Amino acid sequence: LSTRSDLSLGSRGGGGHPAGHPHPPGSGGAKSSATVSRNLNRFSTFVKSGGEAFVLGEASGFVKDGDKLCVVLGPRGPEWQGNPYPFPCSIEDPTKQTKFKGMKSYIAYKLVPSHTGQQVHRRYKHFDWLYGRLAEKFPVISVPHLPEKQATGRFEEDFISKRRKGLAWWMDHMCSHPVLAQCDAFQHFLTCPSTDEKAWKQGKRKAEKDEMVGANFFLTISVPTGPGASLDLQEVESQVDGFKAFTKKMDESALQLNHTANEFARKQVTGFKKEYQKVGHSFKCLSQAFELDQQAFSAGLNQAIAFTAEAYDAIGDLFADQPRQDLDPVMDLLALYQGHLANFPDIIHVQKGALTKVKESKRHVEEGKMELQKAEGIQERCNIISFATLAEINHFHKIRVRDFKSQMQHFLQQQILFFQKVTQKLEEALHKYDSV
Repeated sequence: LSTRSDLSLGSRGGGGHPAGHPHPPGSGGAKSSATVSRNLNRFSTFVKSGGEAFVLGEASGFVKDGDKLCVVLGPRGPEWQGNPYPFPCSIEDPTKQTKFKGMKSYIAYKLVPSHTGQQVHRRYKHFDWLYGRLAEKFPVISVPHLPEKQATGRFEEDFISKRRKGLAWWMDHMCSHPVLAQCDAFQHFLTCPSTDEKAWKQGKRKAEKDEMVGANFFLTISVPTGPGASLDLQEVESQVDGFKAFTKKMDESALQLNHTANEFARKQVTGFKKEYQKVGHSFKCLSQAFELDQQAFSAGLNQAIAFTAEAYDAIGDLFADQPRQDLDPVMDLLALYQGHLANFPDIIHVQKGALTKVKESKRHVEEGKMELQKAEGIQERCNIISFATLAEINHFHKIRVRDFKSQMQHFLQQQILFFQKVTQKLEEALHKYDSV
């Protein structure tokens, strides 16, 4: 089923100019009734994101220079224009605070963005609000998911520590994204003083009234023009299909690795610790039996075996503590990337929807049902969505290589340190026999 939509609206405007001026009535001659089918599924991401309305030329609004998002051609193809003033932001000191005279408790996190150096305190609900705004505003950008909410055990030390680490990863990905890092709502979140409730609410309302959302969001995207800047539709489709297959495979392997790491960590904390301590206990029993001998010349041996028992006991503790150093950080990273991977089907759906409209309009032109100019308008607007999608894919790969390189290095360094500690314990035990 499909309804029809008159494509008499023009293409997007530039900075500071209204986009989407209608053509004068009747300017299209006999062909002005040419139409492209409209998706009736109102739950489709292509429709909800405003992508369809934009591609069909129905978006109109003023784009201020400050709202412009630029895609440039880099060595790997389209990419978001870099942030000229990149900055990290630390998340430290989660502290329990109260309001309503102690009736309500919550955890506040200290944020220190390097570009201001001023600390602010934010609760999880502030992060949650920001995530909701950005996920709605940026349909072709993967806004990282927050660590999950938790109703019970929110004030337990392990949970608070784990959530802080998850939020630190989230913050790193926000600051690393050229578009998200410079977004007004994010900057408000990072810089508004914690004590100024009025300023916080004003900034919040301003973000919630942002007009450059939905179809209008796509008007803010500025793409390369001129010779060599147009995209080949088939090539775009092939790249996006390749990325879709990649994300599916990465999602499966991330799930598998997460399961394996979780299982291995569980075995180390319970099974391995228990087994090593069993061995230690058995050696201890042997040394206690030998002590019954009470011969002076066997005292050294008894002590050495008792020391070996202690060494195995300590190795059991090392195994139990180790996952916190190496496996847990890997699982934190996987959790963040599983959130990104869950975002991409919708981003790809918007791009695919735009491509479908282009194919349909080309068919109409061939059948003499649509003016070439209108079809070119649709293609130009689809081009904008394609540039943004490819820029986002490029950013994802760039950040993925950075993250997994550093995390795998950390994992292996911690593994080496762990086995060095185990070796050291065994060597200490071995040397106890030298003087027996």
